[in-house]
Amino acid sequence: MEKHIAGKNVYITGGSSGIGLSAAKQLAALGANILIFARTKERLEAAAAEIRKSCLSETQRVSSLQVDVGDNDSVNRVMARAVQEFGPPDLLINCAGRAYPHYFEQISYEQFDQTMKTNLYGIWNTTAALVPEMKKKGGCIVNVSSIAGFIGIFGYTAYCASKFGVIGFSEALRSELRSHGIKVAVLCPPDTDTPGFAAENKTKPEETKEASKGAKLMSPDEVARQLIIGLKKDRFLIIPGLDGKITWRIKRFFPALVDAVLNRQIEKVQKRLQGAHTEVRS
Repeated sequence: MEKHIAGKNVYITGGSSGIGLSAAKQLAALGANILIFARTKERLEAAAAEIRKSCLSETQRVSSLQVDVGDNDSVNRVMARAVQEFGPPDLLINCAGRAYPHYFEQISYEQFDQTMKTNLYGIWNTTAALVPEMKKKGGCIVNVSSIAGFIGIFGYTAYCASKFGVIGFSEALRSELRSHGIKVAVLCPPDTDTPGFAAENKTKPEETKEASKGAKLMSPDEVARQLIIGLKKDRFLIIPGLDGKITWRIKRFFPALVDAVLNRQIEKVQKRLQGAHTEVRS
């Protein structure tokens, strides 16, 4: 990876925090030129300053551009500018994402729409804007999905819809772009200790908290490290952490077992909540 990434251009959406920022710093430490994208200018500037500290040499370029990946017109304008000023990407990491966990009936259409625009449309918009340039010399695209991209999780109906879509999109895209020398990978991290995860806990149903209670919370740095290892090994599906890998295998080969375990956890919480409501009424 060190040999292949040094001097290459890396574009990272959602690069101002969390997994995106960690990946940017680690790839900068391998000699890559880094261009990050996010919605907030101040966070972008602070993140770019952090990334510069990780650079291997003073000749590396680090820059940032403000964009909302869910806005197709804006993405097209900003990516055209990025290619002109920075050069086309050798590696594109679509990492921008958001989640609003809640009971299905408590998730408004506006929340659902925003989740889909960021998590799924955002990947489509960015990839569509850059693939024509990447076809000229090849490269690699990484789309960030989630464990919730292959297993439905209570309270995450909107998020799962978007992340399942990312995996399907990535599989189809990989098939189409192979002949153009462009590889496609999909990253499926488990619960990760990011600012977004902290915000999710504010609306997360009790059933969801119970289902994830025993899961190990990974750090963004470790997820990014596993991403780079996965790219080095030329993997399509990159699942960081032992728990995530075990979950994927069980879901693939024993789906009924996964459903049974999750249903048991959910029923346990619902009985407890029902008992608490009964005591309050009495």
